[in-house]
Amino acid sequence: MPDFILPADADYDSARLAWNLGADQRPAAVAVARNVEDVKESLAWARERRLKVTNQTTGHAAEALPGLEGSLLMKTELHDGMVEIDAEARTARVLAGASWDDVITAATPHGLTALHGSSPSVGVIGYLLGGGLSTYGRSHGLACNYIDAFEVVTEDGTELRVDADTEPELFWALRGGGGGLAVVTAVEIELLPMAEVFAGATFLPISAAAATLDAWIKWTGTANDSTTSNFRIMRMPPFEEIPEPIRGRAVVCVDGVSVDQASGEELASLLAECGEPLMGGWGVQPTAAVTRLHGDPEEPMPGTGDSAMLGSLDETAAQSFLTAVGPDATTSLIVAELRHAGGQLGQPARDAGVLDRLDGEFLLFGTGIAADPGTTAATVSDLANLFEAMEPWTGETKFVNFAGADCEFDNCFPREAVDRLRLVFDQYSPQRLFLDSRAIDN
Repeated sequence: MPDFILPADADYDSARLAWNLGADQRPAAVAVARNVEDVKESLAWARERRLKVTNQTTGHAAEALPGLEGSLLMKTELHDGMVEIDAEARTARVLAGASWDDVITAATPHGLTALHGSSPSVGVIGYLLGGGLSTYGRSHGLACNYIDAFEVVTEDGTELRVDADTEPELFWALRGGGGGLAVVTAVEIELLPMAEVFAGATFLPISAAAATLDAWIKWTGTANDSTTSNFRIMRMPPFEEIPEPIRGRAVVCVDGVSVDQASGEELASLLAECGEPLMGGWGVQPTAAVTRLHGDPEEPMPGTGDSAMLGSLDETAAQSFLTAVGPDATTSLIVAELRHAGGQLGQPARDAGVLDRLDGEFLLFGTGIAADPGTTAATVSDLANLFEAMEPWTGETKFVNFAGADCEFDNCFPREAVDRLRLVFDQYSPQRLFLDSRAIDN
């Protein structure tokens, strides 16, 4: 029997928290589901009370959700046998509630890794449902298209195994279509036979921003698909857990992962010419270390952010970016970054899900603190300034994993895909029980 926690209960305020503490979630109730039967009972409980259901594991992207006042917030924590590795088949079965750190810890002893993202604390299920932008993205494409099967519970409590042969339309929709169709209780994913890669990061003073951005953009124009890299301007808070060379400073960082050492060495050499680094280094690393290369915070924190897909960038684009967040800018944004897309991320994957590729050459992302009304307002204003500056290079399509509350199917997918998604919703979620910012007709 799941635990149902109501607003009058003493532990309601702790139970309703997401990883992103900036999301002030106030659901009608919270349920903690520790197995599939708990999931079924939670759905039945919500249906009886005419509540929507919001499914959540870690809640990194919780700020993008609509208000939860009329919802049951279901926390899925299916920890019994969380990750099972089939080393011979190079696959993993992962339960809802697992993070990427759990998967990589289990896969590494077998010389395997996964198409994880830039943070080890992100939940596997939500990441995959939104597409999955991996540190190996340019060489392998979106992570959602390396899924072999889902195990789900639909809104009426039916358990289904979903793959290319069984429930193929639902299988198509779940791969990149978000969490509004069913509760995913487990997923089977393909693993990569890699124990080591060439990777690293270079941190420079923000005074080197213009030269570094110019060199990096030019390099991305000719780089092969083997290297996935990111350019960031970071205004680091003076926290003790931040390494001393960059603590309390505004810095430039370029990090990257390459499955081809020669390509990675080319990028590292280029960065060495941009100035004296504050810290960092490049070399052959175990794949387990790559999960923390980007340095994303692993503990819950309050923040707000947004993203946009960009086309090709030139000197004018670089200058607009630097005007908004560079050395002479006054901004509250902690991070403003450009992630290099393209490569296999831009190629339609074979037998893909609804999200078969990213439509753009770069992903623009910005984030800042949202600890109180004042910091939230400042961050929102500075995000708007950044995205206005980059509007001439912004595409029409948003990427589900990184998009804010304004992300809807209509601006994430082509018209024909949205029409097909509607048919899938009508078949598997006719009552529209699940509340998700991207669910059709919610």
